[in-house]
Amino acid sequence: MRGGGHEAELKLRGRIIFSGEAEGVALVTSQPISFLGGVDPTTGEVIERGHELRGECVKDRVLVFPHGKGSTVGSYVLYRLSKSGVAPSAIINERCEPIVAVGAIISGIPCVDMIDISRIERDVRLSVRGATVEF
Repeated sequence: MRGGGHEAELKLRGRIIFSGEAEGVALVTSQPISFLGGVDPTTGEVIERGHELRGECVKDRVLVFPHGKGSTVGSYVLYRLSKSGVAPSAIINERCEPIVAVGAIISGIPCVDMIDISRIERDVRLSVRGATVEF
């Protein structure tokens, strides 16, 4: 704790997948995400049946999840989310695999991995600056 009873700012450092700066409220899941068939590319809503984020919108959120899953077309769904104006402001992964990495790169979405996502709580405001996640 810092003086005055305020909680100390926490910084986590990971590996840059796509460098950039972004801020947003964390949308956190412990489940992998499939962008193809799991996220509506026109609305940004998570539509995958049984997913703990079903019904949530990724738009302007810092999307925190362990890793992607599914088809390589998922990269293009991330791109379409960006072109539709409903993409996450940033992506944080434990382990970013090629589908999410390519999607973040072609979409210009700041992305960092090698982060212990269990330390990030839902609805906390995060900033991503290069390899650093602050909250």
